[in-house]
Amino acid sequence: MSELNNIPKHWQVKKLGEVCQTTSGGTPSRGIKSYYEGNIPWVKSGELDRGLILDTEEKISEEAVKNSSAKVFPKGTLLIALYGATIGKLAFLGVDAATNQAVCGIYKNENINSNYLYHFLFSKKPSLVKQGIGGAQPNISQGILKNLDIPIPPLPEQLVIVSKIEELLSDLENGKQQLLTAQQQLKVYRQSLLKAAFEGKLTENWRENQNHLNTSAELLAQITDLKENEANLNQKKLKPTNSLSPEEIENLPRLPKTWKWVSLGEIISDLTDYHANGSYLKMKENVQLFDTTEFAIMIRATNFEKDNFKTDLKYITEHAYNFLSRSKLFGGEILIGKIGNAGKVYFMPYLGKPASLAMNLFALRFNVAVNKYIYYHLLSLFSKQEISSYVKGVGNPTIDKNSVRSLSIALPSFNEQQQIVEILESKLTVCDKIEETISQSLLQAETLKQSILKKAFEGKLV
Repeated sequence: MSELNNIPKHWQVKKLGEVCQTTSGGTPSRGIKSYYEGNIPWVKSGELDRGLILDTEEKISEEAVKNSSAKVFPKGTLLIALYGATIGKLAFLGVDAATNQAVCGIYKNENINSNYLYHFLFSKKPSLVKQGIGGAQPNISQGILKNLDIPIPPLPEQLVIVSKIEELLSDLENGKQQLLTAQQQLKVYRQSLLKAAFEGKLTENWRENQNHLNTSAELLAQITDLKENEANLNQKKLKPTNSLSPEEIENLPRLPKTWKWVSLGEIISDLTDYHANGSYLKMKENVQLFDTTEFAIMIRATNFEKDNFKTDLKYITEHAYNFLSRSKLFGGEILIGKIGNAGKVYFMPYLGKPASLAMNLFALRFNVAVNKYIYYHLLSLFSKQEISSYVKGVGNPTIDKNSVRSLSIALPSFNEQQQIVEILESKLTVCDKIEETISQSLLQAETLKQSILKKAFEGKLV
């Protein structure tokens, strides 16, 4: 049953096109420079985020309006986006302005309050988006817009409804802003926690209570011995470590006496990627990706970004998995984006099934279980800023192995690392739970907003 069947009997239901005049704009030829040297504001759909449009990025001339389908709408016109990701976005004109063809103007009407219409169309945005047709740039037609059934109470009642909607939405928005502020404060707290951890402040009391403190120099010597033994056993040369120079260390923050600044290259046992397995031709001959379940999962950055290791996966055969011997993943590795998402840091979960590293990621392995400590270090603001300094390019940013090996790490003893990780995970778990509660509350706020609007246009709000 349509929700409009339940509206008050004295209300009317009409098509939007029956009560409002609508038309879309147009784009003057880009080939004529003078068309874009005028003083008429020209609105594009991406600018509807502003709510009230007082100025625009581009302005067109009267000549451009005369020689195109662009139209000048009067101040107070309600605009709605028809194309792409902006479908259903709304804004009022605060000045006379023209629009491009992706924006439809709905002229003011003496029989329907503009704010009432605005809230009604906002409530219809989800259904308008669903009706969008097309591929990368879906769109809705003016026909769809004009065919919308709109409940119309008497004008005085429209004003009362608008007042009640805005009162309730204002309270809701205030609550939402408080949640967003708390969310931001959590981010700040996380970073302050990480900063304290890697300056040695988080474990200051722990160090004072130790009778004998191991040092980072002892740990580093152990890591170096293991790396040398592994290289000798495999009859391979040691990989470069990119050790920090005394001058570089001098410019880094001061650390507790038992700590030491080292490069990431001095700690890792292996820094590898997909392309370490052989030539492009060999890879093409031996590796094929499948969308259906095969022997092993190809781990991509998108799995971490979506926190999804169960669906939308790519797979490889057992033969391909064994061929990609240099980039097998077992869980516990630190992964770093090398192209596109360059410098993003991830921790490989233990999946309990064969997994292999996809392109565009580096994998870092360690002979000593320092991986969790290093992972949190690389998430700190200090490391993020250093990683950012090594990332090259804008459109398709990249970072190379040499840069990864050069990253600075504040290294405590292994025992102190364990203490730091334990404290961090205890506190960060609390942060995660609070974050989850905030996210759920934000979703509930959005649901409540739609509920308020639904009741409003069923005549149940006032």
